Amino acid sequence: MNGLASDYPGEDDILLLRVQHQELQSRIAQLEEQLQQQASRAAAAENELDAMLHYISHDLRAPLRGIDGYSHALLEDYDARLDEMGKAYLQYICESSARLNQLIEGLLRYSRAIRNPIEIVQVNLSDMALEISQDFQRKRPERAVEFHIASGIVAQADVEMAYTLLKNLLDNAYKFTSKHPTARIEFGQTEQDGQAVCLVRDDGAGFDTAYQRHLFLPFQRLHGQHEFPGIGLGLATAQRIVQRHHGQIWATAAPEQGATFYFVL
Repeated sequence: MNGLASDYPGEDDILLLRVQHQELQSRIAQLEEQLQQQASRAAAAENELDAMLHYISHDLRAPLRGIDGYSHALLEDYDARLDEMGKAYLQYICESSARLNQLIEGLLRYSRAIRNPIEIVQVNLSDMALEISQDFQRKRPERAVEFHIASGIVAQADVEMAYTLLKNLLDNAYKFTSKHPTARIEFGQTEQDGQAVCLVRDDGAGFDTAYQRHLFLPFQRLHGQHEFPGIGLGLATAQRIVQRHHGQIWATAAPEQGATFYFVL
C-alpha cells in the first residue's frame, strides 16, 4: 500500500504545481502584453510613415509642376536663342521632372492602398481587365499583343482598389513583354485546393524565382531601369491591396518564359 500511495502527488507537490502554473500564466500574460505593445508601436510608426509619405507626395507636386512648366516654356519661347547644348539640358530637365512625377503618382497610389477605407461590393474583374487591355491597345496600336480575358470573373472587393490591382498586374505583363515582337497576355481563373484563384499570365521576360522574395518589396526591381523603365512600386501596391482584402498573392516564372501572378481577394 505504501508503494502505491507514493505514486500519487502529495499536498506539497500539488501546491508546487499550482505555483508553477500561476507563474506560467503570469509570464504568458506578460508576453502577450509585450506583443500587443510592440504591435501598437509598429502600427503607430507605420501610420506616421504613411501619413508623411502622403503629405510629402502632395507637397512635391506644386514645385514640380513649376519646374516642368518653365522648362517647356523655355524650350518653346526661347528656342531660337538656345544652342544645342542648352536645348539638351532643358530636355533632360523635362524628362527628369516627368520621371519624378511618375514616382510621386506611384507613391500616392501606394499610400492610397494603405490608407483609404475599403468598401466591399461585388465587382466584375473581367470587365475591368477588358477595359484596361483595350486602353493599352488604344495607346500602343503598333504593338502585337494578344489579350485573352476570361468572362464572368467576379470578386468581393473595393472597386477602386480592385481596378488598381488589375491595372498594376496587367501593366506589369504589358511592360515585360515589350521586348518580344509578339506577346500573349491572359487574365483568367483557376482552382487550387478548392478555392477560386485569379491569374494574370504573360509570355515575356519572366524572372528567376531565386529572387522572388524581392518581388513585392517597394523600389526593388529584378530588371534594370535601362531594360524596363519603371519606379518599382506597382507590385508592392498590388500586394498591399491584396493584404488589405485579407487575401494572398504570389507568382511563378522563368527567365524568358513569362510570368504568372496569382491572387485571391
